[in-house]
Parts: sequence; structure tokens; C-alpha cells
Amino acid sequence: MTDYQTKSLCFDDIEKGQEYLTASRMVTGQDVLDFARLTGDHNRLHTDPEYAKGTAFGAPIAHGLLTLSVANGLYMQLGLFEKYTVANLGIESWNFKKPVFFGDSLHVHLQLEGKRQTSDPRRGVIRWKVTVVNQKGQSVAEGIWNKMFLTRAAIGQSEEENG
Repeated sequence: MTDYQTKSLCFDDIEKGQEYLTASRMVTGQDVLDFARLTGDHNRLHTDPEYAKGTAFGAPIAHGLLTLSVANGLYMQLGLFEKYTVANLGIESWNFKKPVFFGDSLHVHLQLEGKRQTSDPRRGVIRWKVTVVNQKGQSVAEGIWNKMFLTRAAIGQSEEENG
């Protein structure tokens, strides 16, 4: 794993083979209810403990998209990528592997899957392999995130303009 740094990383700073681990965050029943209110997804599997007891899971579980949202929040809380990330370009082949139960603690493991320069020398695309892991060390979700980053050329140009 890469040691955490205090500076933000641009496209040029992220090298093949680098990996990052985020901090952990517990998913609570209140998180799930808040997500249901925000999105309008009040499926009883997530919001009704009595109903959920009778399902294959035996208890309420978090929405898959809540897990994805928590993962993105943990990614941003690293503080390494926020300053030079231009855009989320897409999520590929995202899979929910195991349920997330109330009280589960999640963290994210990021691996550089690939990177490419765009036709604009001020931007590059980072392809992250993202794995969301619970407190038992089990992968609960995984996939590929594509994010556009500024390059060192863009940062130098920006600093000169603000100089």
C-alpha cells in the first residue's frame, strides 16, 4: 500500500501498481432510512426489520447504491484526489457481492487498473479497480471507476495564471 501523503495527487503522480486503503465507516440503520428518504427507495428489505427477517438475508440490508455512495465518500475522504479530480466518467462492471448489514464497517481498497492521457495534455483518465470490504475482510462490492484528473501540465499552467 502507498503511504498517505498530505498533498493532492494529480494524474502524473499516480503510478502503476499503487494501491490505497481508505478509513472505515460503519453503515447504520439510520443511514439506510436516510438514504431511503433521500432516494424514495423504501423497499421493505431495507426499511422493515420484521419483513426482512423472513427473507434470505434474515435481517434488513443496506441498499446497494448506498454501499456505492459510501465507497465514493470514503474515496474522497482520503484527501489525495479531491483537488485534481475533474470528473467521474463512469462506473464499469459494478457488482454487489455480499449484503451489507446494519452495523457493518466498510473500507475501500483502490488499485490503479490503468491510466491514459487524453488528447488534451492537461487531462488524463485514471481507471481504478475498487473493492469495498467489510469488517470480516469480505468483498461486498467491486468494480471499475473511471475518473478524469488534471495533469502536471494543467497544474503548472493554473499556478502561472494565478501567479
